[in-house]
Amino acid sequence: MGGPAAVSGGGSNVYEHLIDSSKPWWKNRRLVALNGWILLLLITSSTNGYDGSMMNGLQSLPQWESAFNHPTGGMLGLLNAIQNIGCLAAYPFSPYMSDGLGRRTAVVFGAFIMCAATILQTASHSVGMFIGARFMIGFGLTFAASAAPVLVTEIAYPSQRGPVTSLYNSLWFLGSIVASWTTFGTFHIPSSWSWRIPSALQGLPSVCQIFLVWFIPESPRWLCSKGRENEALRTLAYYHANGNENDPLVEYEFEEIKAALKFDREVAANVGWKSLFTTPGNRRRLRIMIAIAFFSQWSGNNLISYYMNKIFIAIGITDSKTQLLINGILNIYNFIIAILAGLLCDRIGRRPMFIASTIGMFVFWTLQTVCFALYSETGNLAAAHTFIAMIFLFYAFYDIAFTPLIVSYTVEILPFAIRAKGFTVFNFSVTLSLIFNQYVNPIALAALGWKYYLVYVCWLAFEVVFIFLFLVETKNRTLEETAVLFDGEDNVDRLAHVAAEQAGVIASEQHSEREKASTDNIVEVAKV
Repeated sequence: MGGPAAVSGGGSNVYEHLIDSSKPWWKNRRLVALNGWILLLLITSSTNGYDGSMMNGLQSLPQWESAFNHPTGGMLGLLNAIQNIGCLAAYPFSPYMSDGLGRRTAVVFGAFIMCAATILQTASHSVGMFIGARFMIGFGLTFAASAAPVLVTEIAYPSQRGPVTSLYNSLWFLGSIVASWTTFGTFHIPSSWSWRIPSALQGLPSVCQIFLVWFIPESPRWLCSKGRENEALRTLAYYHANGNENDPLVEYEFEEIKAALKFDREVAANVGWKSLFTTPGNRRRLRIMIAIAFFSQWSGNNLISYYMNKIFIAIGITDSKTQLLINGILNIYNFIIAILAGLLCDRIGRRPMFIASTIGMFVFWTLQTVCFALYSETGNLAAAHTFIAMIFLFYAFYDIAFTPLIVSYTVEILPFAIRAKGFTVFNFSVTLSLIFNQYVNPIALAALGWKYYLVYVCWLAFEVVFIFLFLVETKNRTLEETAVLFDGEDNVDRLAHVAAEQAGVIASEQHSEREKASTDNIVEVAKV
């Protein structure tokens, strides 16, 4: 499972020369339409973000607390974790639907389940009913969230793939913002509608997807894998070249997709779950995917996200309105930083962003721990206020990489044949880490107080070392080149060469070079 710490992300000159830079994308009607459909897929992440912030906000609502008998400890952990348990239950099935019936079908199937579950959650009149509804939300979310980012990365315009796929996880905070300010707004409603209204709004993204998802193009890569190559070519041409099937970029993309599918079949004839472990390249992918999945939840952020009100109480901030206000401001702050970081991923590179993120988190989590300890041991109010500032600075560094990049990086390093299954393993790892945190965090925080923060200080130090040693750079490559990167640089060059040759790009470039050489010779003769 060994490998180099970094691989150059120089990219393919053939690919770069084929991009139409004559006008910005927003003046291309079909690219605008494509990005509109991509946005509809991106809001799948908002459903997940909404849930985390809603549960955080509900814990500050006296009406919700009294309706569910003031849950604490294990019961509070279960109310938060049950959505992720529902996710776990769906993981064995979701990749088969995505690979077998198509990405769009998986998205709309998940959306239907989440709509039904939201109705049940809103109508809940007992703890059991609320828990059952949240289990269903998690079950449906797995189908939609396993297919949506994969479809985004497979239909995006090549030069926009990195940034738009990075926006997927960044839009987690859009849902989180809506939830936090909704619970803040319903705080003064004296009835159970103070928590039922936020519960009902959780289904809004799914309703939009049910009605509009059929207008989204199916993945050209999925269509090619099912022998529907003509449909794949038409889809690429329609959105990437205004319908011109002979456009050099479209021809190159199409030939590269076919070459990558052929390469995948040569490397692993069996693309079942076992194939994730059978080749050195796949084992390297798996090591990185599982690591960043756990890092994304075990960096201390989950402790803040789901149990912020408990932390506030521990440092002396007991007013519910103040807690909700800080939560709402923090989510807007996170959203802005994550969006900016995602848009810069192709300029800066994945590896520098991950390294900066882990180092920054380690520094500011350590400072949080010091402030928490000072307040707990001495009652120092300045330390409590500084602690709040450290939360914002910690999240600034978390948002540089772990919000925008974990999904896009995972999807792009996986070859098509195992992309759905590999992404399911990634999501399974995220969910497993979440469930552990949601059960352990409230119990450990109550028992250990500020000393529990020391566990995360040690873990963050490990993250810094791991990322520095093993994370591979992937910027400025096509999706197929990035996926095959882990199988060796020679295979990347071979894939690009085959695609360029089949698309006639090499011949065209050689002809241009001959023409240039001929012109230079004529100029030299004329000088003589």
